[in-house]
Amino acid sequence: MRNKVTVVGAGNVGANLAVNLANKELADVVMVDVVEGVPQGKGLDMLQMGPIEGYDVRVSGANDYEPTANSDIVVITAGFPRKPGMSRDDLLMANYEVVKTATEQAARYSPNAILILVTNPLDAMCWTALQVSKFAKNRVFGMAGVLDTARFRAFIAQELQVSVENVTAVVLGGHGDTMVPVVRLSNVSGIPLTELLDEGTIARLVQRTRDGGAEIVKYLKTGSAYYAPSAAAVEMVESILKDKKKVLPCAAYLEGEYGIHGLYVGVPVKLGSNGIEKIYELKLTDEEQAMLAKSAKAVEELVSVMKQKMR
Repeated sequence: MRNKVTVVGAGNVGANLAVNLANKELADVVMVDVVEGVPQGKGLDMLQMGPIEGYDVRVSGANDYEPTANSDIVVITAGFPRKPGMSRDDLLMANYEVVKTATEQAARYSPNAILILVTNPLDAMCWTALQVSKFAKNRVFGMAGVLDTARFRAFIAQELQVSVENVTAVVLGGHGDTMVPVVRLSNVSGIPLTELLDEGTIARLVQRTRDGGAEIVKYLKTGSAYYAPSAAAVEMVESILKDKKKVLPCAAYLEGEYGIHGLYVGVPVKLGSNGIEKIYELKLTDEEQAMLAKSAKAVEELVSVMKQKMR
């Protein structure tokens, strides 16, 4: 029996996610979107692309959740995109309602699924999905660190003119302006980054990574990034469906790890068929720990706003 993945949201992120899942033949894909005709049309287009690209999975679209029943994974990408000058935090209440509804429906039709959140502000949306679904914490997590790490790796490789495949980077914390690229643990084929670049250059690359999403929004003007975010989510889905047990940075629910309680924060985890199978707790310097605590505080402020709304 083939795997089944539901993608909530048939916009730029969702559609690219669906076509990448199909291309890799990871699962049959169902796209769900509130806009009538859009998921059906895009799904049919992707289905017809199969004979050309050589993939043999079913791709379909719907405006309701009944066709999504018994999905192995539900990826929630639906929500309002960022506009120029808008922070991820500005999206909070608008996307809270979107994620709440999507999670309710996903939990109803696929009670055994794993939920992956992509909607921003990511860490707060993960918390929302956990509360609404009442799933175990290992089955609800977010895509953020894979994307942030990819951005950092891309910028490092570009600066040094080396292959991105040789660059290893570690990014912790919330998905936003307070993320924590851990320079000390980043390297090129084992050579520490600090031996290859001066302090000023590293600081510039770290800041560009933090501003990675905003830089793209500035160029696009009417939308936000979607190629890299969708690819990042596909890597997570693949690790789960194939039980690869890849160690990837994801937004995970922490209960004491890194001194953080009851919040979603980006940390390295092992992703397998059970979702998050292990959270890796790195030994951080005092400075790194302080930066991570600051990042967690920013997430906590968003969650407190939502807690008031849920009363």
